[in-house]
Amino acid sequence: MKFNFENVLIVAELSANHGGSINTAIETVKAAKKAGADAIKLQTYTPDTMTIKCDSKDFIVTGGSIWDGRTFYDLYKEAYTPWEWHKELFRVAKEEGLICFSTPFDKTAVDYLEKLDNPIYKIASFEITDIPLIKYIASKGKPVILSTGIANEEDIRLAIKTIKDEGVDEIALLKCTSSYPAPLEQANLLMIQDFKKKFGVVPGLSDHTLGKIAPIVATTLGAKIIEKHFIIDKKIGGPDASFSLNLDEFSKMVKVVRQAELAIGEINYNLTKNQKSSRAYSRSLYVVKDVVRGEILSNENVKSIRPGFGLHPNQLNMVLGKKFNNNYKKGTRMSLSMVGDSN
Repeated sequence: MKFNFENVLIVAELSANHGGSINTAIETVKAAKKAGADAIKLQTYTPDTMTIKCDSKDFIVTGGSIWDGRTFYDLYKEAYTPWEWHKELFRVAKEEGLICFSTPFDKTAVDYLEKLDNPIYKIASFEITDIPLIKYIASKGKPVILSTGIANEEDIRLAIKTIKDEGVDEIALLKCTSSYPAPLEQANLLMIQDFKKKFGVVPGLSDHTLGKIAPIVATTLGAKIIEKHFIIDKKIGGPDASFSLNLDEFSKMVKVVRQAELAIGEINYNLTKNQKSSRAYSRSLYVVKDVVRGEILSNENVKSIRPGFGLHPNQLNMVLGKKFNNNYKKGTRMSLSMVGDSN
């Protein structure tokens, strides 16, 4: 697969939004298609591939997040998507016409995804420093999407170099704010333009803000991938429900992103047919009072006014002081054939 997107690739993130039910997960895949997504993304891990079961303070979430007080193990146990579901979710996505890919969190997950012909690998922001994992992912020769939530410039450069050293040039870099939900004022979306310029990658946004403002702005700044958490019904609950978009919200986001794409357009100074027609409402030179032959053209009898059927306004100074060569009524379009010399 190549990152040659004609339009922004809109990715619906399933994440933990299945409530522990494969039927809900399947429903979510189908709803993502209905909402206008181009792709559905899974996460491939188990609690034991992410962390260990431990109640010491190092393994308890803190820092003011929505998950404070929970152990990492219990959180991941609730959130993970069982691996035995993956094959069916990939099948349903393909049937729906969606790209289905995943974020692996260890080598065993990569090996499992390879058996499913996973077409793209996403590297989560908290794994961007796991260079051995990134190297192993890149060794599979698939396009790689990197999230940058906790990464500094050195982290980003090292991750990109690691991927390229494995012969992979199809790399996307997503601006991500690792807060859940993320404050809009911390989105720093100007980074999207810098990603493309500085790193020569496909830029995009992994969005945890509420609403659809960030995806719109990101699109206008050149994002080619927009990833957003998707849930069919927030009543399902779960770790990610509070910052996920439901079907109606996601559909509206897709619509405004597509509208933003249309509004961006292209750099083109040629006028459209409608713009050419509209030039009739620009200004031009007209006779603004009845004049007789021999009368001198002045600012009193010739002016630049709307509409635009007469001489171009920049010719006003050229004709002032010369004489009319005939009688002309007020409202006559000026032309050079109406003007004699100044003698």
